[in-house]
Amino acid sequence: MTRVGVVGLGLIGGSVARTLVAAGVDVVATDPDGATRAQAWDAGVRTVGSAAEVLVERPDVLVLAPPLAALPAVLAELAAELPRLVADGGPLPVLTDVGSVKAPVRAAARVAGLEDRYVGAHPMAGTEESGFAASRDDLLPGCTWAVTVAPTTAAGDLLRVLALIAGPLRGVARVVEDATHDAAVALVSHVPHVLATELLNLTTAAPARALALGLAAGSFRDGTRVARTDPRRTQAMVAGNADAVVGALRDATRHLDALADALEGGDDAAVTAFFDAADPVRAALAEAAAGDASPRTETVALGEPGWRERLVSLGAAGAVVARTGRDAITLAVPPPSPK
Repeated sequence: MTRVGVVGLGLIGGSVARTLVAAGVDVVATDPDGATRAQAWDAGVRTVGSAAEVLVERPDVLVLAPPLAALPAVLAELAAELPRLVADGGPLPVLTDVGSVKAPVRAAARVAGLEDRYVGAHPMAGTEESGFAASRDDLLPGCTWAVTVAPTTAAGDLLRVLALIAGPLRGVARVVEDATHDAAVALVSHVPHVLATELLNLTTAAPARALALGLAAGSFRDGTRVARTDPRRTQAMVAGNADAVVGALRDATRHLDALADALEGGDDAAVTAFFDAADPVRAALAEAAAGDASPRTETVALGEPGWRERLVSLGAAGAVVARTGRDAITLAVPPPSPK
């Protein structure tokens, strides 16, 4: 990995750039905000004026990190510049991204005619802060990345993105498909942001708000941490994954309505059932925290029929990429979760 491009220097894009610079990788980056570009330059990140200028430098991988709403315009800019690079000959970059939703990004890449160069990626990391000033070179190392494939994904492009993540970014990758990723992050990221915001909404509207805030301790702090970020950023993230989020919110609403009815009616069995329903996940989390489970390894040859489907199936079962070769990926597959 000799050169990486980054378009968008917010919290995650800036952290990607900082981490790569710290690892000795040549980074060329841009952001539409001139002050942000200047701030990144002062932090040691080489910046240029536009996404097209990043592309012209022919990075091995070009990481897209703008807001979701800005992505179609960025892809159109890249698509307009690409024919000149093709005509000049030489290698072309793989496009990846860091967005928290994948199906809309692939759709935008398809519209721009760039889907065949796109491999989706999403680091499961972040803070309640935003902007380049909040980015760090220690935010991403050690975090888990979802890497998404589709029928158009080339093996070499996938390997290049995995090499970036497992190499200078020092992350751990799971290979999945877009729809599965979007359904999963709705549960562990997007809906938690909504519920955290609702906790703040409840407190905002409560007559006892002043006392409640005065008594608030760890559970309120931890339960509302992600709701203290920029609400427009959270809104865009949730709206971008609306289909998956709506389904999960409808389920949560039914569960909470049933709990309220049980509490109101004194149905102790139903109340107990609500609190015990999560036992399998509690057990799985405890087992993961203990680190006692011994994974098996499985190797997928990238030239074999159905290799993408095999990677996706193993990724959905919790397998992580252990190592890559020129024509194969070896995964560490955990034992089945408790039922």
